[in-house]
Amino acid sequence: MSYKSFALILVLAIAGANFGCKTNLLGGGDSTPVQQPPPPPQPVSVDGVRTSYADVVERTSPAVVRIESDIKTKGQMMQFPFGDDDMFRNMPGQPQQRPQIERGIGSGVIVSADGTILTNNHVVEGAEKITVQTNDDKTFEAKVVGTDKPSDLAVLKIEAQNLPFLTLGNSDNVRVGDIVLAIGNPLGIGQTVTAGIISAKGRRTGLSDSSSFEDFLQTDAPINRGNSGGALVNLTGELIGINSQILSPGGANGGNIGIGFSIPSNMAHDVMDQLLKNGKVHRGMLGIFIQNITDDTAKALELKDTVGVLVSDVAKGSAAEKAGIKRGDIITAVNGEKIEDSNVFRNKVAGTPPGTDIKLSIIRDGQAQDITAKLDEFDVNAVSRTQNGEEEQPAPEKESGKLGLSLQPVSPAIAHQLNLSSQDGLVITDVDPTGPAAEAGLARGDVILEINKKSVATVEDVKTALDKADSRPILMLVIRQGRTIYLTVRPG
Repeated sequence: MSYKSFALILVLAIAGANFGCKTNLLGGGDSTPVQQPPPPPQPVSVDGVRTSYADVVERTSPAVVRIESDIKTKGQMMQFPFGDDDMFRNMPGQPQQRPQIERGIGSGVIVSADGTILTNNHVVEGAEKITVQTNDDKTFEAKVVGTDKPSDLAVLKIEAQNLPFLTLGNSDNVRVGDIVLAIGNPLGIGQTVTAGIISAKGRRTGLSDSSSFEDFLQTDAPINRGNSGGALVNLTGELIGINSQILSPGGANGGNIGIGFSIPSNMAHDVMDQLLKNGKVHRGMLGIFIQNITDDTAKALELKDTVGVLVSDVAKGSAAEKAGIKRGDIITAVNGEKIEDSNVFRNKVAGTPPGTDIKLSIIRDGQAQDITAKLDEFDVNAVSRTQNGEEEQPAPEKESGKLGLSLQPVSPAIAHQLNLSSQDGLVITDVDPTGPAAEAGLARGDVILEINKKSVATVEDVKTALDKADSRPILMLVIRQGRTIYLTVRPG
C-alpha cells in the first residue's frame, strides 16, 4: 500500500469516528454534543429488602425548614469608657444596660403550599423575630399564627406560594416497630435525616409541667437539640409526628441515646386547625385529679382488676363536682370506651370541646353506675399550684413503728407553708429509710388525710387504723405538693 493510500484511509477513519459527535475536523458543522440519557434510578430494594430511603427523603426533605428565633434578653451592664467618674453616667435617659439578642435554632414543617408551618412552641416562645430558611436556602420572615404551650405546638406563616409541603397522616394507625425517618436541623449543622422505628406509643415523659398534654410517639431515630419542630415521617412520606423532646442523661444539653419523642400528627392536626380558626385551643376539663390503679391499690380496694383510673381529688365548683363525682370513685369508661390509663383519660377529656356532655362509667363502693358531666373549659391557672417558704414547725410524734413514720397534726403554720386549704390530716416530718413507708414512696412533707378510707387527725387515729388493718396493703390518701393522691403501703 502506498503512503498516499494509507493517509487517505486514516483521514476517513478519524472523520468517521467523530461523525457521531456531529463535529468536523475542519471546524464546520454542529458542535453540540448529543444529550446522554439520565442514569437509571438506583433500586430501593433487593429481593424484597429495602436498601435505601432516598426516594422518601427526596419527597419529604424539601418541606422541612430551619427556624431561627431572636429573643431579647436583659443583657449586661454598659461599660463606661472613662471609669466610675464618667460624666455621662448619670445623664437623664442614659441606659444602664444594653439588651442582647439570644438566637435559638430549631426546625419546622411546611404543611400547606401557601406557607403554613408547624413547629414546637418552645422553638419560638418569646421570639421578637422569626426567620425561616427553606431547603433551597431561601429565607423568609415568619409571623406567628398561634401558639399552644400545653401541647408544645405553634403555627407560623411565611409569605410564599407553591411551596413543597407534607400531608399529615393518621398517627392512630402507626404501629410499634414501624420504620420512620426524622428530618431536622440538629445542633445547627444543617438538614439531617436519621432512621429508626416507633419504639412505643402514648408516652408521657413528665419533662413538662402538670398543665401539659402528652401523647408522644417514642422513636429511636436519632433526635438532638435543633431537631425540635422537625418532621417524623413514615415510608409513604406522610407526616406522623412533630419531633419535640429527648430523654438524655445530660438533660436539656445532652445528646441522643435512642429515646426521642414526637407529638403525634392527630394531636398536631387538631391543635393546628384550632389555632388557624380561633387563634387559641379550647379543651374540655372535668376538674379532677386521677391516677392509675396498681395491683396493690386494687387489692386495698378489693377490686377484681386494675381497669380504670382512681379519682384522688375533685375541685370545688368543677364540672365533676356538679355531676356528683367523688374522691375514691373509679372511672372505667368514657362514652362507653374503656379506660385503662390516666394519661389516655386526660387526653380524651381535653380533646372533647367544652360544654359537651360525656358519660362516665364509674365504680363507687363496689357498685357500678353511670354519671353524665358537662365539661368546663380547660384553664391552665386552675391546675397550677404554688408552695411558700419554710417556717418553724412544732416537734413531731412517732407512730407505732409499723410504717416507720414521724407525724404531727397540721398546724396553721404548716398549712401556710405547704399551701394547704385546711388543717386536716397529719404531716410526715421524718421517714425511716428502711421502713415500709419509705419503700412505698412516702416522703417528708406529705400529708396523710385517710387510712383505708378513714380520716385521721391524730397519731392515735393512725395507730388505731393500722391495728384494724388486715393483711391487705394499706390504702392512704395523701396530699403531696398540692395534689391529692392514693398510695399503698405494705406494713412490715
